[in-house]
Amino acid sequence: MRFPGKFADALLADQLDHVSLSFLVDDLQIRRGGVAGNIAYAMGLLKQRPLLVGAVGADFAEYRKWLEDNGVDCSAVHVSTKSHTARFVCTTDETMAQIASFYPGAMSEAREIDIAAIAADHAVDLVLVGANDPEAMIAHTRQAKAQGIPYAADPSQQLARLDGEQAAELVDGAAYLFTNKYEWALLQSKTGLSEAEITAKVGIRVTTLGAEGVLVVDTDGTEVRVGVVPELSKVDPTGVGDGFRAGFLTAHRAGLSLERAAQLGSLIAVLVLETTGTQEWTLNTEDALERLTKAYGPESADDLAVLL
Repeated sequence: MRFPGKFADALLADQLDHVSLSFLVDDLQIRRGGVAGNIAYAMGLLKQRPLLVGAVGADFAEYRKWLEDNGVDCSAVHVSTKSHTARFVCTTDETMAQIASFYPGAMSEAREIDIAAIAADHAVDLVLVGANDPEAMIAHTRQAKAQGIPYAADPSQQLARLDGEQAAELVDGAAYLFTNKYEWALLQSKTGLSEAEITAKVGIRVTTLGAEGVLVVDTDGTEVRVGVVPELSKVDPTGVGDGFRAGFLTAHRAGLSLERAAQLGSLIAVLVLETTGTQEWTLNTEDALERLTKAYGPESADDLAVLL
């Protein structure tokens, strides 16, 4: 929502312990989102058939249809009988100050989901443990390890809520570790582990660097740096990291090199950046190949064409 004024004008410093305010907003936008939904949507557009695993409320029906129409398998989604689907509600004023609330709702039931049971009914070759209920993140990490299923550790926004022991358990043995530059520093601080020690515990380490691109460290310590695809416009950064992960994993799990995987991830990321909302973007093959060619050369476009 958008408030056409300043929150500060309605907040009195000596009355903050008696706050009772209502802001008349002039705009309301409702958008689909969530880390798992964003990544699954992007992988669906890349001709994959991702299996969405998460906990939702009975109000998920419309969102489910949207995802299924875009190639996402929602058969493993847990539907709560008690809570609504998690949501983030935010009001922004004319100075870009925000008052927001996050309702976890059904997300708190994600800890009840058993990866072993899902793997028994579906062909699972990789589990991405993304931002979720913290107990669920740890449980799913342990379950993936117990089942011998490779997993990607992607703590994202929940890294701040995990303690050092939990964070260390999440990354220890991960086939992939995804962070941005700030999260990479925070992870080292929380765990007390050095860069070398964390790198030794994971397979492939991927650190996104914003406008500077991405750094990928292979299992043998080889570093691969890939720049961004130049944006046509900068509209909304929300979900850019999710788009990158979808592109990267799609390409790398298909057998392409780390460089090509990072390039596809960067392409999807910029498509998200240029669109308002995390699942409002679309994929035009001809345009995508042209942008890959301009950013990385014709060989990149040729190698990635099969996924577009």
